[in-house]
Amino acid sequence: MRSIKDMFELTDKGAKDLKKATIASALVDLSLMLPVWLLLLVVIELINPLLGRPTNEMDICIYMAAAIGIVVVMYLVNRIQYDTSYVSAYSESANRRVAVAESLRRLPLSFFAKRDLADLTNTVMNDATQIEQTFSHTVPQMFGSLVSLVIVGIMLTIYDWRLGLSLFACLPISLLLIFGTRKYQDRLSSNAIRVSLRASDSIQESLEGMRVIKGYGMDEKVLKGLRERFDDIHRASFGAELRIGLLIAAGATILRIGMAIVVLVGVYLLTQGGLDVIKLILFLMIASKIYDPLSIQIMRVSEVFNAMVRIGRMREINNYPVQNGVERCEPEGYDIEFDDVRFSYDDSEILHGISFTARQGEVTALVGPSGSGKSTITRLAARFWDVNDGSITIGGVDVGDVEPETLLKSYAIVFQDVLLFNDTVINNIRIGKEGATDEECMNAARMAQCDHFIGKLADGYDTMIGENGYTLSGGERQRISIARALLKDAPVILLDEATASLDVENETKVQEAISELIRNKTVIVIAHRMRTVAGADKIVVLEKGNIVEEGTHAELLSKNGLYGRMVSTQNENARWTISQ
Repeated sequence: MRSIKDMFELTDKGAKDLKKATIASALVDLSLMLPVWLLLLVVIELINPLLGRPTNEMDICIYMAAAIGIVVVMYLVNRIQYDTSYVSAYSESANRRVAVAESLRRLPLSFFAKRDLADLTNTVMNDATQIEQTFSHTVPQMFGSLVSLVIVGIMLTIYDWRLGLSLFACLPISLLLIFGTRKYQDRLSSNAIRVSLRASDSIQESLEGMRVIKGYGMDEKVLKGLRERFDDIHRASFGAELRIGLLIAAGATILRIGMAIVVLVGVYLLTQGGLDVIKLILFLMIASKIYDPLSIQIMRVSEVFNAMVRIGRMREINNYPVQNGVERCEPEGYDIEFDDVRFSYDDSEILHGISFTARQGEVTALVGPSGSGKSTITRLAARFWDVNDGSITIGGVDVGDVEPETLLKSYAIVFQDVLLFNDTVINNIRIGKEGATDEECMNAARMAQCDHFIGKLADGYDTMIGENGYTLSGGERQRISIARALLKDAPVILLDEATASLDVENETKVQEAISELIRNKTVIVIAHRMRTVAGADKIVVLEKGNIVEEGTHAELLSKNGLYGRMVSTQNENARWTISQ
């Protein structure tokens, strides 16, 4: 049986706080019996003369003092419950978000390839918020109600076992109805979440593709699709809440039937002389107070079930295998060697026994048709993914044995898809080297041919460039990415179409800067323009996940193989013009 900590994905402190909150909630429920106890004393004093029993003279001051004492006790236990339930729930929610973020930081890219951004954002933000509300308003109170129910139930059963059994006669049926349909309730909740995520994906897709939507006049079609998604959310959410609500309400109603059974049994025992009226009144007053907190918590069971579904989504992230390794790497040089490397995405093998060496001080170029595995090789070299078979070493050290963050300290990477942050130009460049001075950042920018366009911006290097640098052109974003790599000055350089977004003039200038960057370093470069890799020390030609050719530009041209055909095709395309 799993512990509370494992069941709810809690930290050690969160599990302890939940236990404290449960005890505090039980004390709150038990404190509700104190006013009933005082009222009973008053009622007994009032009806004793009617039953011919001896009476004591009522001292109003004593009862007033008792009432004040009860109010103080109820305030104290409610204050303790607030501190242990709400404050700890908010703190645990923050810890839960941090734990998920930490897990995401350490996960391989293969995980993100299977999950979309809207889904992960929903898990970190919305799921955590829903769980926070459940743990602050429901879980401790429900557990506390169960504890108080057991305590009071035992006391009432000892007081009169016949009435006690009558009081809880319907409880098993109520719990069976609610908990027996949990899988059905989980399916309803999961479906509502999936429908909501599909709508989020559609919204995100529409916003990202707004230029295409406007350009091709797809406004009405897209809006119609969004309206359908919103209708789906309404139907799924309303249907789930209605069905689950009916089940929970039915369970609470069945539970309340127990009170009617107690009255019937009590009246029967009273007429048969097996019970006196004072005892029956006392039992009925206490029994009525038992049902109040219990009925409320039963109505909230669905919230707990829903929270468990969301916790399951977080558990999937937290339990996904992370990439571990040693935190200290001391390679003998920076040669990168692929030895019979095989890699599959899902069940489809992308690389089939790749073997080659990218030597330090040389430029190794990867060329080939789209989908041949070039980008996959660079990502495996940086351990964004782990190989299925074979090995990749850097200076004789298997990259699979090195903690990814430690490994990446030796890499400077420029990918075709540039990611910039909604920050200033200089801070986006400074990402390449934490703590770099402004002068270092500006020098890197000048080497990457950024200085000219940055000087035209409103605030120069302090200009905010918007989300993913939307205020800049594609070539300008790419040059900032290259400036980061220049600033980092790492011994291994990975360039994936680093100059693809540049015009001919700027491409020549940036290539000159890259020439300085790669001096005496291990360089793996991907390029579709054959003239870009003509000066590489070694060219590896890939086709359908296999190495089909390897050598220098001149050697490969002499073979008249795939590389030669690609060069010839591009030369022909360069002479292509538009004509009527």
